[in-house]
Amino acid sequence: MTTGETMKYMLLICAGGGGVEDPGDVPTIEQWLEEVGERRLHGSQMRPGDATTVRARGGEVLLTDGPFAETKEQICGYDLLECDSLEEAQGIAARHPVAFFGSVEVRPLFDDE
Repeated sequence: MTTGETMKYMLLICAGGGGVEDPGDVPTIEQWLEEVGERRLHGSQMRPGDATTVRARGGEVLLTDGPFAETKEQICGYDLLECDSLEEAQGIAARHPVAFFGSVEVRPLFDDE
């Protein structure tokens, strides 16, 4: 963005159970939070294994316990950022500690104003 306006981005934090090649290069979550500062509007971890998938089909509500079984990675948290550009949000995501052994999905949000 070149207009000087900010945009909100959701980071979906996904852990896959893999290890870190060089743990010395991985920032702590505290270091990451300090670096991100006020650009992080909110965030939280999710309780592992606790999830319910809700589907409405043919007038019935179908509930499935547990995170998606088809995926190797599980969403384990989220962070809501306000940044000047997608590139800034991607740079912040690349320095998230989980990006070193899992993945961080960056999703722009529609402007609700």
